[in-house]
Amino acid sequence: MAARGLMIQDIQGESTRMVGLAGDTSMLSEEAILRHECVERVMRVSEPYKLAGRRFHPQDTVVEATEAARIGGGHFAVMAGPCSVESEEQILSIARDVKHSGAHFLRGGAFKPRSSPYAFQGLGLDGLEMMKIAREKTGLPIVTEIMSQEYCEIFARDVDVIQVGARNMQNFPLLREVGALGKPVLLKRGLSCSIDELLQAADYVLVGGKSPVILCERGIRTFETATRNTLDLSAVPVLKKKSHLPVVIDPSHGTGHWDLVYPMALAAVAAGADGLIIEVHNQPERALCDGQQSITPFLFDRLMRKIGQLRTVLAENL
Repeated sequence: MAARGLMIQDIQGESTRMVGLAGDTSMLSEEAILRHECVERVMRVSEPYKLAGRRFHPQDTVVEATEAARIGGGHFAVMAGPCSVESEEQILSIARDVKHSGAHFLRGGAFKPRSSPYAFQGLGLDGLEMMKIAREKTGLPIVTEIMSQEYCEIFARDVDVIQVGARNMQNFPLLREVGALGKPVLLKRGLSCSIDELLQAADYVLVGGKSPVILCERGIRTFETATRNTLDLSAVPVLKKKSHLPVVIDPSHGTGHWDLVYPMALAAVAAGADGLIIEVHNQPERALCDGQQSITPFLFDRLMRKIGQLRTVLAENL
């Protein structure tokens, strides 16, 4: 089967064993497969996503960036930091603050995809070097967005979790490239994409067989103008039903307003999310990017305390 370009998943249950084949199976004869004595029946899976779905992978996936930073399968993780890296002093200060409050990852934008070509585009590789310094001094693994295939080798070497942003969710050549790097990939839902489209995009990464995927709901574009996007919290239980992959919520981009981050983050926890990615800035009013949706380290600390309390209550009442 592998010689035909198919991926093989061997799933061992308590009393049955199932073998999943992903790829172009149109040329396979069901009758020929059934001739094998060990085969009881053959089923064709109708979902357009095979690797991200639960049918061949019923157990929740746990994505491990480091031994101390895991997400999924009961491991809850918070990724926090500025929308954009602005200076070494800034990123290090925020990294220390969010770690003190209990964050598990440091997020920050070295490269920034902006709608306007005149907006701040990030510090690029210099910003990535600053994030590496913050990681060295705090121990927090780093999450940052890749913009182009030309940086794949650098990201594979220097980044702990590679983020693919909403605008690149259907950049299929990029998805295939990052899927071969062997690093966890945080895949954000596209601005106007369905849940099934998100899961199909995840399959583009997973087909490489090396990079685990974390799904991220960050709000979608609707007719509503009161918020930057419409945060689809129903995506959490829907994705949990359809997929084994961890689900993270981004209340910062999802709402676009700092005062909505706190309640929507708690709502995401209550909905069953495996983690959060939150923008934190020590001086939001002076931020070069998305200051209006960034919370201060003080408010982030309050939020982390409340998240801990809420998760305890939820665990006790399950």
